[in-house]
Parts: sequence; C-alpha cells; structure tokens
Amino acid sequence: MSGTFRTIAWEGDALLLLDQRVLPVVESTARLTDPVAVADAIRTMVVRGAPAIGVTAAFGLVLAVQAARKKGRPWRRAFDDAATLLVGTRPTAVNLFWAIERMRGTAAALPDDAAAALASLEREAIAIFDEDVAANRAMGTHGSKLLPARAGVLTHCNAGALATAGYGTALGVIRAAVAAGKEIHVYVDETRPFLQGARLTAWELMKDGIPCTLVTDSMAGAIIAAGKIDAAVVGADRVAGNGDVANKIGTYTVAVLCRTHKVPFYVAAPLSTIDPKLRSGKEIPIEERDSSEVTHLMGKRVAPYGVSVYNPAFDVTPARYVSAIVTEKGVLTAPLAGAIRKLFR
Repeated sequence: MSGTFRTIAWEGDALLLLDQRVLPVVESTARLTDPVAVADAIRTMVVRGAPAIGVTAAFGLVLAVQAARKKGRPWRRAFDDAATLLVGTRPTAVNLFWAIERMRGTAAALPDDAAAALASLEREAIAIFDEDVAANRAMGTHGSKLLPARAGVLTHCNAGALATAGYGTALGVIRAAVAAGKEIHVYVDETRPFLQGARLTAWELMKDGIPCTLVTDSMAGAIIAAGKIDAAVVGADRVAGNGDVANKIGTYTVAVLCRTHKVPFYVAAPLSTIDPKLRSGKEIPIEERDSSEVTHLMGKRVAPYGVSVYNPAFDVTPARYVSAIVTEKGVLTAPLAGAIRKLFR
C-alpha cells in the first residue's frame, strides 16, 4: 500500500487486482474468483512484480479450495491442480514458487475437512500478504540510510507498491528516505518494452507527490555521466546464492554504467526473492515473452511486419556490480555470497 491505492485486496471470496496492463490511462480492478483466472492474471501481467506474484498465487490456492468446498469435491485434489497450474505461469520470479511451497507446507498438515482447511489456508495467505508489507517497510528503513540527504536516484522497471503487497522494495527505500526528510528526485527509466517505469513507477511517484523525471532507457548513461545520479536502486525477481541478481531486462546495463562512473548500485529484495540453492545467476531461468511486446507500443505496431524479435524479460547482473542488497533483515555487502550464506544459516 502506498496510501493512495491498493494493488491486491482480499474480499474473502474473491481477489481484487489493480490491472497494471492499462495503467496509467485507466485505473481498473479485476475481480478474480477461481485459480484459472488468477493464473491468467499472472501470465498476462495484470499483476506483476515478484512479491506481488507470490502473494497473488497464495490467494489463488485459497480460491481453489473454496471452489472445491462449494462443489463438495476433495479439496486436496483442487489445491494440487491449482498449484501445478500456477507454477507454470512465469519461470523467473522465485517468490511465486516460494509462496506456493509455503502454502503446500501448510496444506500437508491440514485435516481432510474442507472448511477447516480453507480457514487455515486463508490465514496463511493473509500472513504472506502482511509479512510482505512488513518486509518492504523494514527494507525501506534499512535502505533509506544508504541515500544522501539530497540525491538523484535512478530506478529501472517498477519495484513499488504495484510490484508487492504494498509499499514496495526499491520504491519502499525511496518512500522511506522521503519520509525521513531527505530530498530525493527520482529519474525513472521508461523500461522498454513493457514500459513499467513510464507507466507504473512514474504513476506511483506522482500519486505520492515524490519529484520524478521520466527518461528513456538509452539516456541512463548520459545522465549518470552528467552527475545527476547519486545512486541507482532497483528490485529483483531472483537473487542467486552468490549475489547475482535477475531483474528486468536493462538492469545489467544500468549496473555497468554505475560501476563505470562510481555510482552505488543498490538492490532491494526480501528474503523470499533470494534463492540460495542456486550457485550463480547462470542457473536462473530467463523468461522470454511474446514478440508483440517489442513490435507494438500500447497496442500500436511500431516495427515492420515479419521482423525477427528477441524478447527476454530479464537479465542477470553479476554480484561484483552490486554495491549492496537491502533485505528486511538488514543490508548485505560484499562478499555477497558469504553474507547470503550467513543470512540463511
């Protein structure tokens, strides 16, 4: 929650999602009542952002059990089918798998009685939601201390309240810095091809009255070289055990530019985004999305018919380019592999 809008809301028998495909032109809410609709919303990016996807999937499992109970069917079969469906929606964001595994762990210990199971699973999904907001606020507190009293901050993609259960990871750091009285001006990378920066981050910041300037992705090097940027702050979809970071395509470019110009490059990510089982970023699966996201802009074709398109949704930034990873448990610094091992020990 940013204080001015809600990305995800639970009604007890339905999940409400702010439709991020049509922002900022239209503020529309999708009302979902079954796991198939939830899976489609994740796949088509009605909801996006690693933490938000995880929270959404948890409630999708609750809806599956709810539907089974209404129809008098065994709830475990419905739960397992929905879990399989949801796991297959997006491969990179580890929070999706983390949330589903957590719900599976809860389900394994429950009785066959559908009413009791439903109540327990609903409590667990709500806990995942609440814990995400609390983690984001804690990250904001820790990360805000890294920013100067007056700073130009570069962002890439959207890692705000829209990408989480509320408050945000990277934008949570910025929100907390502003709340602490720091003068922050945010330079927002547009983030082609889905324009999460132009459509979503700029919208969030303007909603909260935080000064911002929208720039194209290709301007990042110029504004960093011009001395306008004191730090870059981004989110993450998965962090490997050695500190390599998978985030929206173009993040690696920003990190390299920051290293070249001696500008700190910070990543804000909750523990649920860190995947210590992976030895490096080379093991992170990278989602490739439909070519129409590149050939079209807001529904209008901007590229020649028949052109070949490569559209990976994410890239991997090696740990050596990451100045620090901000988590709800504190700030991790180099050597990141050791810091992550210690955190999960």
